[in-house]
Amino acid sequence: MTIAVGQPIPDVKLVKSTDSERTPVQTAEYFKGKKVALFSVPGAFTPTCSAKHLPGYVDNAAALKAKGVDEIVCTAVNDPFVMGVWGKASGSDDVTMLADGNGDFAEALGLTMDGTGFGLGKRGQRFALVINDGVVEQVFVEAAGEFKVSAAEHVLENL
Repeated sequence: MTIAVGQPIPDVKLVKSTDSERTPVQTAEYFKGKKVALFSVPGAFTPTCSAKHLPGYVDNAAALKAKGVDEIVCTAVNDPFVMGVWGKASGSDDVTMLADGNGDFAEALGLTMDGTGFGLGKRGQRFALVINDGVVEQVFVEAAGEFKVSAAEHVLENL
């Protein structure tokens, strides 16, 4: 079952990653008391994710924050080391990288995909959520192969 508006964010352990640090976080606690624009990509360093998805949130960080977003978060089913290096490589100081190494978060949200045909295994779908004080306010899930509704510009238009 896919996460829906009005539901609390599932409580799963993720790893907050920078190029030099990795810190475990529990999602129920981490998303409490703030408004978060969270987006998920199928994989760090993949073409659409690196060329459009993450850069869109980096470029629109100030506008998102002006609309009341306290934090911008990127998740992917990648290890925390890859997420940290990807964040540094993309200049994403305004985007928090949360590694979902085992795909537990994507699974708890009901938003997994099977990328085995591309050698990727189980991954998170491309999606975005607006979370306010641990509760989902908006859900934007892409159709397979699409990049529209989870883009920073679309989320910004809907805040």
